[in-house]
Formats: sequence, C-alpha cells, structure tokens
Amino acid sequence: MRVPGRRTGAGAGRGRRVATATALVCAAGTVLALTAPGAYADPGPNPSLEEVHRQVETLYRQAETATDAYNAASAQQRLQEKSVADITRALAEAQQRLDRLKNQAGALARAQYRTGGMSPQAQLFFAPSPDAFFNGVSLLHKGQQATRDLIAEQTAARAELDRYAKAADERRKRLDADRREKEDAKKEIESRLAAAKELESRLQEKERERLRQLEEEQARQAQEKWLAGQGGLLTGSGAASSDGRRAVAFATAQIGKDYVWGAEGPDTYDCSGLTLKAWAAAGHAIPRTSQEQWRQLPRVDVKDMRPGDLVIYFADASHVGMYVGDGMIVHAPRPGRQVTTTGAGSMPVLGVVRPG
Repeated sequence: MRVPGRRTGAGAGRGRRVATATALVCAAGTVLALTAPGAYADPGPNPSLEEVHRQVETLYRQAETATDAYNAASAQQRLQEKSVADITRALAEAQQRLDRLKNQAGALARAQYRTGGMSPQAQLFFAPSPDAFFNGVSLLHKGQQATRDLIAEQTAARAELDRYAKAADERRKRLDADRREKEDAKKEIESRLAAAKELESRLQEKERERLRQLEEEQARQAQEKWLAGQGGLLTGSGAASSDGRRAVAFATAQIGKDYVWGAEGPDTYDCSGLTLKAWAAAGHAIPRTSQEQWRQLPRVDVKDMRPGDLVIYFADASHVGMYVGDGMIVHAPRPGRQVTTTGAGSMPVLGVVRPG
C-alpha cells in the first residue's frame, strides 16, 4: 500500500499490502451493496491509504447515522411500552366498571321478579290509599330515571371499553413496528462496523498509526479553516452558566473512555449518550439522540456559544459534541476511539443548541 512520505518499490511486501487493501475495500463494498445500494463507490484496484481512510470514515459515518435511528427507535419503543401498559390498566378499569353496572342491572331485574313480574305501573293500581298511590308515582319516576341513567352509563362504559381495546391494539402494532425498526437499525450498524473493523484490522501497525495521524491532520486543517471563517469571534464566547460548568466537568471527566454505540455510560459512551449524561449530571433532561437534540433544544449562533452548549455536526445531525471553550469540544468520536477533545470545527458544523 502506498503511504505519503514512504518510498515506494516493487517489492513483494508492497504488493501484498496493496492486494490486502483492495480486498478489504471490496469486502466493505459488498456489505454496503447488501444494505444500501448505491452508497458505495469502488475506489479502484490500487487504493492508497487515504482512499482506505475515506472508506473507513464513510462506514463509521453510516454506522453513526444508523445508531441515531437505533436510539430513536429504542426511545420510541420505551414510550410505546409505557403507553400499552397505561392503556391496559385503563382497559381493565373500564371492564370492571361495566361488570359493576351489569350487576346493578341484574339486581333491578331480580327485584322486579320478586314482585311477581308485575310492572311498577300496574302495581300502582293496587295501592291501599291515594297517598300511597301518589308516593308510588313519585318513586316510579325516580326508578325510571335511575334505570335510564344505568342504561346510559352502561352504554358509555361499553363504548369506553371498545375505545380502549382498539387503542391497545393500535399501540401494540406500533410497538411491534418500533421493535422491527430498532432491529433493522441494529443490523445496519453491525454491518457497517464489521466492514470498518475488517478494513482497519488488516492494516499493518505502521499503517494504522498513519491512519490515526491522517485523521488528526485532516481535523487540524478543518479546524483552522473553520476558525478563520469565524473571524476571531470565538474569542468573545460567553461564560458558562453554573449548570454548563457542571455538564462540562462531567463530560471532560469521561475522557479516555471507549466509544460504544448505544452506550450511555458509566464506562462507555456514544456521542449523544455522553451529552445526555453530562447534562443529566447538571440537573437537566435532554433528548437522547443528536437529531432530537438538534430538533428540540434552543439554537444559538456560533459566535454566542458558551461552554456546555452542544455542537451538532453533519447535515443529518448524526453527531454531537459539547463545547468546552477556546474553540474546542469534548466528544465520543467513533468505535475504536475514546472520548477526547478536538477542535469544534474539525467536522462540518450544522449548528449549536443550548440545553438548560
């Protein structure tokens, strides 16, 4: 494999490395072809380390996007499970209410049977006195109203029972769909991660180190370009709030811990799992995924951001880091890397949001 700055030759070692890289990139292409047709571009028969790097980054970016879908489906599944449980309880209560009303209706029927089956109106003609007759009329009206009320309440209870039964069925269907979405996202993540890990695992140690250096150099160049585009405005970034300082303290205390997709600590994190727990430590609940953080949290201009704010990356809002000041963020980068600090402009910035 040709590496910038390394002397090239026609030796067997170089040939083996080129063949290895070619086979690996093709293997990654096979995985992508199965899961996302058209998403993979064949780099050619003799890929350089830079081309392998681009493929690895593409795979991890796709895995991160799928991770956000997985986390969102997981959160939706939890909501649906709670909704199903709530509706099931309401359904049981509605059934108990209907059973109670049926028992009351049965008691009325049994009372009429004990009078020989004679209707209340007919019984009035056998009243022993005029006062008894008029008292009976009053009681008859009250009894008729009570019967009408009972019938209306039974009808309402039956309708309520049917409504809850239908809602429970719909929630269960939605829950099943959420579970399927979660499983689909998980499969997609696993396929991307497997291909990326396979690419990296076959590189020689020197090439893996060069790959890391390549990442760092690209991040440095992107940061310099981004800072230049800000016109020095970051120098005036606002001071952190007390909650922001607590969130930053938590996030920076996690530096060195491994990235694991879907993880929320305490030993491993993904990008939004880190920001979620950091702000939870500061006493604020925020959405689980970077996409929902971008959608739901108040947005602020880059020139106004302060430590504790969340910087959202890429057009699909699939990555997030926490601003710590001086143009830097702390974040959980990707599998195979650890929580670290890097330039806030080292990746394409979508925008900034402020929890709390």
